[in-house]
Amino acid sequence: MKNHPFVSEAHEGKPWFEWIVAGLVVMSGGIAAFGYTMAATVVISVTAIVTGLIRLILKDRSPWKVRSVAFDSFIGICLGVGLLATYFSVYGIVL
Repeated sequence: MKNHPFVSEAHEGKPWFEWIVAGLVVMSGGIAAFGYTMAATVVISVTAIVTGLIRLILKDRSPWKVRSVAFDSFIGICLGVGLLATYFSVYGIVL
């Protein structure tokens, strides 16, 4: 009987891809700890945008799944773009 919620089940994302994303987040934290906040922000932003694009392009075959294709793509891409926009606006960097 399956009355439990699905959490990290076989029909969701692939653990190897999730570990890669986790590694990039840890790497970003290490980069930030050394004072390179712009580089750390770029790593997190690019990771978010890439995971959103992977989900959008591969749809159900994507190794990155959280919710629906639309939700995952929107959150990933907008998070990445939003982080960059926020960082650049706070530090007054004009591209």
